Amino acid sequence: MSLTLAIVGRPNVGKSTLFNRLVGKRLALVDDQPGVTRDLREGEARLGDLRFTVIDTAGLEDATDDSLEGRMRRLTERAVDMADVCLFMIDARVGLTPTDEMFAEILRKRSKHVILAANKAEGSAADAGVLEAYNLGLGEPVRLSGEHGEGMTDLYAHLMPLADAAAEKAIEEAPVTDIELDEDGEAVTPLITDAKPLQVAVVGRPNAGKSTLINKIVGEDRLLTGPEAGITRDAISLRIDWADPEGESTPMRIFDTAGMRKKAKVQEKLEKLSVSDGLRAVKFAEVVVVLLDAAIPFEQQDLRIADLAEREGRAVVVAINKWDIEEDKQEKLRDLKESFERLLPQLRGAPLVTVSAKTGRGLERLRAAILRAHDIWNRRVPTAALNRWLIAMLEQHPPPAPQGRRIKLRYMTQAKTRPPGFVVMCSHPDKMPESYNRYLVNGLRESFDMPGTPIRLTLRGQGDKNPYKGRRKKNAGALAKHLKGRA
Repeated sequence: MSLTLAIVGRPNVGKSTLFNRLVGKRLALVDDQPGVTRDLREGEARLGDLRFTVIDTAGLEDATDDSLEGRMRRLTERAVDMADVCLFMIDARVGLTPTDEMFAEILRKRSKHVILAANKAEGSAADAGVLEAYNLGLGEPVRLSGEHGEGMTDLYAHLMPLADAAAEKAIEEAPVTDIELDEDGEAVTPLITDAKPLQVAVVGRPNAGKSTLINKIVGEDRLLTGPEAGITRDAISLRIDWADPEGESTPMRIFDTAGMRKKAKVQEKLEKLSVSDGLRAVKFAEVVVVLLDAAIPFEQQDLRIADLAEREGRAVVVAINKWDIEEDKQEKLRDLKESFERLLPQLRGAPLVTVSAKTGRGLERLRAAILRAHDIWNRRVPTAALNRWLIAMLEQHPPPAPQGRRIKLRYMTQAKTRPPGFVVMCSHPDKMPESYNRYLVNGLRESFDMPGTPIRLTLRGQGDKNPYKGRRKKNAGALAKHLKGRA
């Protein structure tokens, strides 16, 4: 698990300039006018020997309504919540402003680690602003110049211990073994609360009916819909309490995304931005609903979208819309299931639900499928049960023996959830064929009831620790020395 750094601050303090310097590319648009950045932008950053994820955010403004500035602020706050560290930037040449002081107070409450950076700090004109920064109570400010690359060594010194702490939590280094169990020995799934609603993204091709479906779930026309394809441009999130027929409600945040066309057909700059916004919504989501048109299901673009959700490690639910206009429903459903298993083997067992966004039929099945997918995505398996299962799998189908040396699988544990990730200690992990990995993953799905969810299996090398290795030579040397002394 790499460190995630969010760069936050007022508009026009130089966040995107520093972002571009850290990633080594001009990924983010920069300009002298404030407010150029509106969406979150992620990149893989390099600073010396450090590798981490950096997020460029929109400028923090004093707006909490549904205006453009208010929506931008909420997106930035979401980045603050998901990041390990926040780099709070001020403009050293302008000095402290009341907005800086207000957002410093917010970051102090919301973020575990805040690094204060005084940007544009080259030259003596910035000295007064750097001294003012101490008044924020966030420690000693780091003097930076994102444009000229000054102060990167000091930033490295602040990030290094935090990066080391994040590395210790990685799957390869520190598998999680403290699994919280209930009275029956079952793993406890994290609760969905008002403070932490279930994050659901609805994705698909243009005109599949995503906005219409969400309007039907919400119970009112909150999103613009129509017969034209491509009405939705931004990834819009709606906070709802989705209740079942018995009245039990589940807090959710549903993201409506722009329709994703084939890459070659996307020419306009605005549509490119809309599609990238939808891709970010997939990364933020916990469950991704891939919405297909019953008339033309499983086109190439549908398969790419479903594969993207699986690669991002999200729980996936496939929903077939416009089911109300289908005539031979039984035969159609049989064909859909056959196509699903054949075209998306990596999502084997994922729920396939038929719905009608227009009439509302099938929404209860969709809700149940989303909750079950989320439950499986959070599932933990006790280590003892995993190792009993591993022994049985090895007896049923032993691993191969490349060059006559059999690969030994010694121990297995679950390292993470969301999605479930497992670590197997073995000899020669680099020689394990992909077919045997698939055998183990498919066995995990069937034995521990985890259909459809992405499963991450990591093979970790563990050398043969022979306690007697070298001992004979050492003892022989000692004996020879003893005999020489006696002679």
